[in-house]
Amino acid sequence: MAALEWSGALALNLPQMDETHEEFVELLARVEGADDAQLSACWQELVAHTEQHFGMEDRWMAATRFASGNCHSMQHKVVLQVMREGAARAAQGELQVLRMMAGELALWFPQHAQTMDAALALHLRRVGFDAATGTVHLPEALPGELVHGCGGASCSPSSTAQAVPA
Repeated sequence: MAALEWSGALALNLPQMDETHEEFVELLARVEGADDAQLSACWQELVAHTEQHFGMEDRWMAATRFASGNCHSMQHKVVLQVMREGAARAAQGELQVLRMMAGELALWFPQHAQTMDAALALHLRRVGFDAATGTVHLPEALPGELVHGCGGASCSPSSTAQAVPA
């Protein structure tokens, strides 16, 4: 059994985001179940998916007035950098690093999805963002200032107020 399995608790009611998150969970499970011969290839597939996944969310944030240095985007950058470093170490024969990282990702992902991604999903719904077209249907609902926090309750009160317009 994988350390993380898809469930309704991870769903955020944004189909494109939920599908991408479900794919992340499935790819992570493949990494966890891979034998040594397939581990690096499975990890590379997870890294490629995660680059696209985070890039998509970062583009959505940019389109809806999140500052480029907000904590959600910064977390994406850090996680991807660590994943790439894991791939480099695995290429040197340190496969156990990937197994440890997979376990850590299984712990990190639900927290990220249920906080930062949930706040982003709420924000996107409030501004009427269409993920398929990139169109903001309620531009009047966009925050007046760039969102510098993550848009969630874990950020500073001023960041939260900017991210979630009344």
